[in-house]
Amino acid sequence: MKENRVIIIQGIFLVIGLVFLIKLFIIQVIDKSYEEEAAQNAIQRVTEYPYRGIIKDRNGKLLVANTGVYDLMVIPKKLKINGNLEDFCHLLGIDTADFRLRLKAATKYSSVKPSLFFEQMSDIKFARVQDLLSDFPGFYIQARTVRNYPQSVAANALGYIGEISKEKINLVGKDNYKSGDYIGISGIESFYEKELRGVRGVKYVMVNVRGEEKGRFKNGAYDTASVPGKDVIASIDLDLQQYAEKLMKNKIGSVVAIEPSTGEVLAFVSAPSYDPNLLTGEEFSMNYNKLVHDSLKPLFNRALMAQYPPGSIFKTINGLYALQNDIIDTTTIFPCNRGIIACHGKHSSANFTTSIQFSCNPYYWNVFKKIINQGKSSNYFKDAKICYDHWREHVVKFGLGGKTGIDLPNEKKGILPSSNYYDKVYGANRWAFTTIFSLGIGQGELSITPVQMANVACILANRGHYFAPHLVKGIGRKDSVAASFTEKHTTGIMPEFYTAIVNGMELVVRSGTGFLARSKEFVGCGKTGTVENPHGADHSVFIGFAPKHNPTIAIAVVVENSGFGAEWAAPISGLLFAKYLNHKIEKDWVENYILKRDFIRDPAKPKPKERHKRG
Repeated sequence: MKENRVIIIQGIFLVIGLVFLIKLFIIQVIDKSYEEEAAQNAIQRVTEYPYRGIIKDRNGKLLVANTGVYDLMVIPKKLKINGNLEDFCHLLGIDTADFRLRLKAATKYSSVKPSLFFEQMSDIKFARVQDLLSDFPGFYIQARTVRNYPQSVAANALGYIGEISKEKINLVGKDNYKSGDYIGISGIESFYEKELRGVRGVKYVMVNVRGEEKGRFKNGAYDTASVPGKDVIASIDLDLQQYAEKLMKNKIGSVVAIEPSTGEVLAFVSAPSYDPNLLTGEEFSMNYNKLVHDSLKPLFNRALMAQYPPGSIFKTINGLYALQNDIIDTTTIFPCNRGIIACHGKHSSANFTTSIQFSCNPYYWNVFKKIINQGKSSNYFKDAKICYDHWREHVVKFGLGGKTGIDLPNEKKGILPSSNYYDKVYGANRWAFTTIFSLGIGQGELSITPVQMANVACILANRGHYFAPHLVKGIGRKDSVAASFTEKHTTGIMPEFYTAIVNGMELVVRSGTGFLARSKEFVGCGKTGTVENPHGADHSVFIGFAPKHNPTIAIAVVVENSGFGAEWAAPISGLLFAKYLNHKIEKDWVENYILKRDFIRDPAKPKPKERHKRG
């Protein structure tokens, strides 16, 4: 019995000893929290954020710079409140309840690792808070930079940066970003994030029990320097951009101007826009929330994402296709039969050139009928499908029905329906020209973006080719764009057929529907469009280029709910042509006419439309 007690006692001591050994093993080998906490008492790991690359316009003018801000970091385990908490919170602009919520979130992340407590303090707020930090050991300041926009323009093109989300960290990898880091959210900032952001560095500093820095750990032997991001040279012309935004004030729509010979975007306007400085600093969240709920949707990039029927500007593509495929020639005449489809202008008939000049709807109704009814099959419906597929194949080469490849995220493709789409809607062998005739004048199921419109203008300016639109001329140095932006894309239309189109576009500006874009100092070419809008007044559209020979600017303008293309989009384009080519405003009265009109407060009223008659 006595021996049994000894064995039991020895067993108890053995079990207790094993428990202590296991616990010691866990503390020293498995659980690193104690080691980390001990290290935090003496060594602090401080992230050094790199300067993000700046962005300049094509002439070296500053578009995006950096400005210093300060993040308040906390290590919850070390935090001691030795001062007046209410005074401390007041300086931060929060209350004690918010303080506790922030501290709880930081503790949930880690009690021994630094966590972001309050972000992007200004110089003034930092100076006030710094004096109280000694009373709150566990807090420390981390300097970093945020964006600053000296000119407050091109918000939708430049984009903005913001704190990275957990979902994004999982997507791009924890080695590249961590919680609290900033990342490009939209625009150039997002597309060129890798080039702009640089590489984080780290330094290890010795701190005392109060959290005060006492020098580098081992003289910086383990420190790594941050690497600044690369500067970006944008293709945007600041003066043209500012003037385009001025003209589009109090209007909804877009302006996209491109240098045809390179594809470089000269101006990129989505209206209404916003001051990009609103999305910087500690008021980012409040301002972002206001912009998101703004009924005018200033964050919506209309130039890249809005999709409209092209209207009469599409007649240029149908005309070129018909010429290339011997469906018509430049001498072909059709009567302006308003009994078929409504038209505008005073002309009884038109040849190819004057059909562009006066934007004759019956002419292109007839052209499209010939395109779709070519007799490639004895079956009327099969013939329509065969001809439609061939036509669509050529239209795709104009950059429609797909992305242009512009260096911005979230580009929309527009809509260029396939024959399968019509098969699903109407049934196989149950649709033909009379079903889809509206495509002949750029209406119906078609839709394209303003960027695509400007790209079509470049094709017409270049007489048959284009380079993918892009907003950046170089990374780190000029003329160092990606190879994809120097690749020439051709339409397959013979150059000589563009001559007739361009001559017609010259007449549009000289004495046709686009006469308000006319200049005495250069020859401009263009095509107006009045896009039907089931929700209100028509949209005013214009595409064009200048000068006629060796053009240096191509443009697309869309003004929503404003009426005829001749009334608004054309004169805006003319003013921008003059601004870019002559660096002056040629017609003050036209500028005043544009600036006075407010289509946001007073949208144009829909005009009665004649019903399209099927023939």
